Amino acid sequence: MDIKILKSFITVAKYKSFSAAARELHTVQPAVSRHISALENELGVNLFNRNSREVSITEAGEQLLKDATAILSLTEHAKTQVKLAHNGQVGTLNIAYLGSACLSFMATLVHAYRSQFPQVHITLFEMTVTEQIEALTDERIDVAFSRPLQNSISDEFISHNIYIDKLVAIVNTNHQLADKQTINLAQLKDEHFILFKRDEALGLFDEIIIRCKQAGFSPNIISQPRHMQTLVTEVAAGLGVAIGPYCIRKLYSEGCHFMTLDHVDTQIPLQIQYKKHNHSATVRAFAEIALMATNEIQHDMAN
Repeated sequence: MDIKILKSFITVAKYKSFSAAARELHTVQPAVSRHISALENELGVNLFNRNSREVSITEAGEQLLKDATAILSLTEHAKTQVKLAHNGQVGTLNIAYLGSACLSFMATLVHAYRSQFPQVHITLFEMTVTEQIEALTDERIDVAFSRPLQNSISDEFISHNIYIDKLVAIVNTNHQLADKQTINLAQLKDEHFILFKRDEALGLFDEIIIRCKQAGFSPNIISQPRHMQTLVTEVAAGLGVAIGPYCIRKLYSEGCHFMTLDHVDTQIPLQIQYKKHNHSATVRAFAEIALMATNEIQHDMAN
C-alpha cells in the first residue's frame, strides 16, 4: 500500500467527500477517486459506499482507517527519528572512564551533553586502561577516557588530549617529609613503594621505574594495587609511599600528602578516544562538548 494512497483514503474518510478530500490534498477529485479505486482493487473490498448524495465508510473501511492512521503516524515518527539520529539527538552512548582521572568532571560533562541531547541513553563504565582497550576493540563502548594508546593500535582510533597530568610523590601525613611541597625523588630511595599495578598501566609503571633509576635507585615495591583508591588508602594507612598522577588527590585521600617531584617533568595525558570508523553522530557530538571543556578541566585538575 502506497503512503500517498493511504493519505487519500484517510482524507476521504475524514470529510466523507471526494471533492473535499481533493481540496484538502491540493489535487483534483479524479486523482482521489483513482487512489480509492486502486486501494479497493488491491484489497478486494469496498471501502466506501457511494451514491449521488453521500459517501459513507464500510466496516472494512473502518478497520483500514485504524491501521492506516497508525501506519502514517509511524511513518512520521520514523522520519523524525531519522533526522534526530542524523543530528546525534537520539540513540545510545556507552562511555568508559578512569575513575581516578575523571571523577571530578565526568558528571558535569555528561550533564552538559544531556542538556542538549536528552533523548540519548547514556551508560557510564568505570574501567582500567586495559579494560578500556578491550572494550573499545570489542565495540562494547563508544568513547573512552584513558591514557595514550599503544603505538600498535593507536592508528585505529581518534584521540584528543583532555588535560595533561604530572607525576607526584604521595606520603602519609605523619611522614617525615610531609612538611615539604617539593622533594627530590632520591629522598625516597629507602622507602617501601606502593605502585599502581603494571598490567593496568604499562606506561605509567615503566616511567616511574625509569625515573627512580635516574635518581640512583630501584624502588622497593611492596604493593601493586589495581585501583588508585586502594593506592592512596594504603599510603594513608602508613604502608608505604607512592608515585602517581596528581589527579588521584581528587579521590578520598585524607591522610595523604602530595608533593611535586623536582626535575621530573613527565607528562601524563588523559585522552578521549573513539574508533576512526565510528561515524555515530552521538559520539561526534559528545566529543565536541568534551573538547570545548578542556581548558576548564585542565585548570581544575592543575589546582
